Order: sequence, then structure tokens, then C-alpha cells
Amino acid sequence: MGIRTLKPTSPARRYLTYLTYEEITKKEPEKSLLSPKRRTNGRNVYGRITVRHRGGGAKRMLRDVDFRRDKFGIPARVAAIEYDPNRSARLALLHYRDGEKRYIIAPHGLKVDEVVMSGPQADILPGNALPIRNIPVGTLVHNVELHKGRGAQLCRSAGAQAQLLAKEGDRATLKLPSGEVRYVALDCMATIGQVGNLDHENVSVGKAGRVRWKGFRPTVRGTVMNPVDHPMGGGEGKGKGNHPMTPWGKPTKGYKTRRGARPSDSMIVTRRKK
Repeated sequence: MGIRTLKPTSPARRYLTYLTYEEITKKEPEKSLLSPKRRTNGRNVYGRITVRHRGGGAKRMLRDVDFRRDKFGIPARVAAIEYDPNRSARLALLHYRDGEKRYIIAPHGLKVDEVVMSGPQADILPGNALPIRNIPVGTLVHNVELHKGRGAQLCRSAGAQAQLLAKEGDRATLKLPSGEVRYVALDCMATIGQVGNLDHENVSVGKAGRVRWKGFRPTVRGTVMNPVDHPMGGGEGKGKGNHPMTPWGKPTKGYKTRRGARPSDSMIVTRRKK
């Protein structure tokens, strides 16, 4: 896996880079694990735009990814490593011994024809999923559950990994990629290893059109609008007056939108922001 550059035949291509996709072994997705993705383009049920700057983009199909890893004790062969347009990580297609097929997030270093398994008795190898209770302290994990049986919610994007720092009582201490340290129940599932596609963060978008392909429309600054369009619009020359706000006059920087204390706050040992 690496980064591919292009000949600078235009200003956009001068900075455009792509992944080489050499780890992908299968072009077409597994049809039985696909479902249509309905696009709202930022509009609610009344057709009004509630999320700005959304629309267009390439059509996609959703892949049914197994975040629960609840087939305990049944070995599965890695049949292929596939591209997923809906996430930064790659997918691994598993063929279980009982005939079922499932997608999982592909960890770094997982190869085709390797065997993975989930359950308390699984080995500590990349791609195997175990309850945190059965994982040694110091191990790097991803696809971590926050609540038992709910499915993985932490460390699912490309290159993500969490470190198991300690186990005490019925809770484990995890250090997340953001630097946050938090408690997670020992019965929650986690997958061994680091999420693959490590070069994702090194890709240069290069041109505006590539952002449009992803379904994002242009964002216009409020200061360059007219007064009728935005509270920060207007002014002779480059006007810098007033504080940053939305088109509806709400503050946008340093404005706390988080609700009061949440039940999960007690599980956070060290916040990512000091």
C-alpha cells in the first residue's frame, strides 16, 4: 500500500495523490451483503435543508459490516480484501466454516486465506475478536464496544488503534487515538490489532471536484456575503467586525453545544482536551 502521484498536467493534478489500492483483491462487492443507501442531500421529511453543503456525489451501496463479531468459536477464512466507499478503512470478506459470509473492518496486516475467529478462546492475533477480559494488558485493539452486545463504536477508521492500559474490577482502562483515557466494561468485545489503510491520512485531495464526488457542496464564508444574506456580510473592503456567527446569529466558535453531565462522563478518566 502506498501513495501514487500524477504528472502535473494541470494545477489540480500537481497536488492530487491517490492510494495504490494494491491490497485490494476483489473488485465487485458481495451482493448478498449490499443494501441501498438513501440520500437525503441534507433535507428533512419536509424537503427543507437542515444540513447545509450536502448534495450530489457518486452513488453508493451500503455494506453490511459485522461490528458485533458474535459468531463465537467458528473459524472464518479471509476470502478477499475490498474497498468500501462509505468509510476510510478496508473491508475483509469472511467465509465462515458453516457457509455464512460477513464483512469485517480489515486490520493492518491481515492477508487473504488467513483464518480469524471470535470468542473468549480465540488467539491474540490480528483480526480475532475477544472480550476485553481475555485480552492481555498492553495489547493494541480496535473495533471496541462501549456497551456489551451493541457492536463496536470506537476505533473504526483507517489507522485507528486503542491501547489496553489496565484491568481492575469489572472495568478496563483504554487509551484512545484522541488521547482520551476511559473505562470500558470487561465484557465488551474488541478486535486485536490496528485498522488497516494507514496511508489514508497522507492522501492529498488536490482539487475541489474530488470533494464534490464525496457529496459535499461548496461552503461560502459569511464575511464575503451581503448583509441581507448573513450577519457578518457587508462592509467597505474586508470587514472583520462582529464575532463569528451562523446565518441565524448564533455563535460558532467557543460556543458549547454539549448538554449537561452525561452518564458516560463518569467513564472518562482523562479528556482529549486538557
